[in-house]
Amino acid sequence: MSDFEHVFDTPPPGAAADWTIDQNWDAYTQVEHDTWDTLYARQMAILPGRASDAFLNGLNALDLNTGGIPDFAVMNPKLKALTGWTVHCVPGLVPDDVFFDHLANRRFVSGQFIRKPDQLDYIQEPDIFHDVFGHVPMLTDPDFADYMQAYGKGGQRAASLGLLPQLARLYWYTVEFGLAQSPQGLRIYGAGIVSSATESVFALDDPSPNRIGFDMERVMRTLYRIDDFQQVYFVIDSIEQLKWDTLQDFGPIYDRLRGSEDLPVDVVLPQDRVLTHGTQTYAARGGRFAA
Repeated sequence: MSDFEHVFDTPPPGAAADWTIDQNWDAYTQVEHDTWDTLYARQMAILPGRASDAFLNGLNALDLNTGGIPDFAVMNPKLKALTGWTVHCVPGLVPDDVFFDHLANRRFVSGQFIRKPDQLDYIQEPDIFHDVFGHVPMLTDPDFADYMQAYGKGGQRAASLGLLPQLARLYWYTVEFGLAQSPQGLRIYGAGIVSSATESVFALDDPSPNRIGFDMERVMRTLYRIDDFQQVYFVIDSIEQLKWDTLQDFGPIYDRLRGSEDLPVDVVLPQDRVLTHGTQTYAARGGRFAA
């Protein structure tokens, strides 16, 4: 689910009715495999002590460091044995109803392509490194796997009620840019952070962003930005808490959201559980890795 433009309105030639395509792993070039290895090595020099145990354990369980882009034919049996999930390639960003249907049936969709060597630091449309390295390890955690399936089912309902923007914020601030408490301090679990060398540091260390305790309704009212570091991160107490919060009936929340204004990305409310009241210096300087 994304604010980016969809690449297609209907499945393109070669795609199945559910928009999936073959990974065609044998067609990847050595340059593409080397790009994966470069990105993987760079992140693993940063993430120990920063990423959540669930993410790091997932990397080990799926053995994603065997050299080059993972072959889904090898990876999927391991993942399915752990939590019942599988990963499937799609030709581009897919319509929301397709995305939700895959999640609701424990299928995660991934881009097939990998970024160019001169795009290591930033790419607008998610590639296979973001999707597989960033997202898939968390799907080995039973509670997170349940959360993602519940999100897919909830998306189908939100679409029928005209509340997709609010539900998209939940995905953004958890699946993509979530932080979690741990006995050792804050840890990263969001794919948009763990797959980014710069935001892996910024999210935990920089004094600029607000870091606020997770509250479902608060998150669903909060705007976000897609083109830069976040100005606020929401911190869950545990993945289990996130799962149970999502399994509740969203009906009363949706009723309240219809009468609520959206919240700016930098606002701190009196009722917020504030872990870090950020300076917002980075955003004030213009962002995009401002000095």
